[in-house]
Amino acid sequence: MEPRNFDGEADRPRSAGAKQTGRVLVVGPYLRARAGHADAQSESHVQRNAEARLDEAAGLARAIDLVIADAIIAPISQIRPATYIGKGKVEEIAALAKSLDVELVVMDCALAPIQQRNLEKELHAKVLDRTGLILEIFGRRAKTKEGSLQVELAHLNYQRSRLVRSWTHLERQRGGFGFMGGPGETQIEADRRLIQERITKLESELKKVQATRRLHRAGRQRVPYRVVALVGYTNAGKSTLFNRLTRADVQAADMLFATLDPTLRALSLPHGGKAMLSDTVGFISNLPTQLVAAFRATLEEVLEADVILHVRDISHEDAEAQQSDVDAVLRQLGINPDDSGRIIEVWNKIDRYDAEQREELLNIAARRPEDHPAMLVSAVSGEGIDALLAAIEERLAAKRTTLDLSIDAADGAGISWLHRNSEVLAKELHDGRFDMTVRVDETKRDIVVARFDAVPHHAT
Repeated sequence: MEPRNFDGEADRPRSAGAKQTGRVLVVGPYLRARAGHADAQSESHVQRNAEARLDEAAGLARAIDLVIADAIIAPISQIRPATYIGKGKVEEIAALAKSLDVELVVMDCALAPIQQRNLEKELHAKVLDRTGLILEIFGRRAKTKEGSLQVELAHLNYQRSRLVRSWTHLERQRGGFGFMGGPGETQIEADRRLIQERITKLESELKKVQATRRLHRAGRQRVPYRVVALVGYTNAGKSTLFNRLTRADVQAADMLFATLDPTLRALSLPHGGKAMLSDTVGFISNLPTQLVAAFRATLEEVLEADVILHVRDISHEDAEAQQSDVDAVLRQLGINPDDSGRIIEVWNKIDRYDAEQREELLNIAARRPEDHPAMLVSAVSGEGIDALLAAIEERLAAKRTTLDLSIDAADGAGISWLHRNSEVLAKELHDGRFDMTVRVDETKRDIVVARFDAVPHHAT
């Protein structure tokens, strides 16, 4: 469906036709761009395309099987405290919602509780803002216990401030005659206490999950496996790339937030080494702060990763803005997106370009600084995957020490230990001894030097 610019002049509401159930009107109330100013609604410093933003909002609605009756852009010059958009726009959207017989209006912005409540009264329909919509998607997609706990915690924190708005049955219970309190107020306070008790319980359960995850991570650190994490905008192709790199079968679909729960698989490197590859939840512009906080446990895999692959859908018209949005979330997590020693930028979906366009992309990538390269790949066709694996191996190797040593061929226990705790790069038998070149983590370096009389490797 083509988004329409609803500026109150052209584009009159069209006939709704036959009645349907579950119909949704998606509204993009975007601030008009001002010269020299970035869009105030976006954390990105890159101006986002309004049509692309509305298309993304409609995609979020479709992700939970809502039927889009219409999707419109409602440009605004400033945010109104009462209803977010101006009175005239509210009346126009109300008329359109009535003509389309919609049950829900999705506003692609973050609404304050009072704004959401006032809009529902004016539009005579349920109103859901961007935060609520994303929380709904996450609630449906979470499969693991940890994911479910995180989503419920985020939703309760969101809902706690909106009891007066969303639990309308309480309004009918309020005492009249101008007195403070009344049964309704008492019920709201009781409900808030119940929510707070549940939040406290969830936080306690999540701490246990975090402790278990730390134990698993400590177990991985006892073997020479480094962690490589995939991050990127939702629907950038992370799960497809994950499957391509690990030969796994993680769900990958052309859908926003197709993957929610984190997944870890072994990654085989070109020279026989191993790493752990982690697929994480996709980021999105204006990601609700409740979710960033709640999913911090899951995103610890990113925080602890030795190498981070920032996967970008380079074919998307808003690719630059999406990159900026991901960078903003990384900064919230305490990760420097400009850390070239740790982050590799992956330009995915080059299969969508013809030969001439690919050549242009290659030229653009070649002009980038040497310490900020871009790897061009197609997770679908496999193009560029070998070069990406080599780049991952190179980054991991830069954080490890290469040593030479000689060990008695009869020392089976020592040889076995080296294979378990290091990456064996070369191994040759001479006069009953193995001359070996191994690559070890800094935490194992002193052990190898002391036990095997190893010395720094000198390439010949």
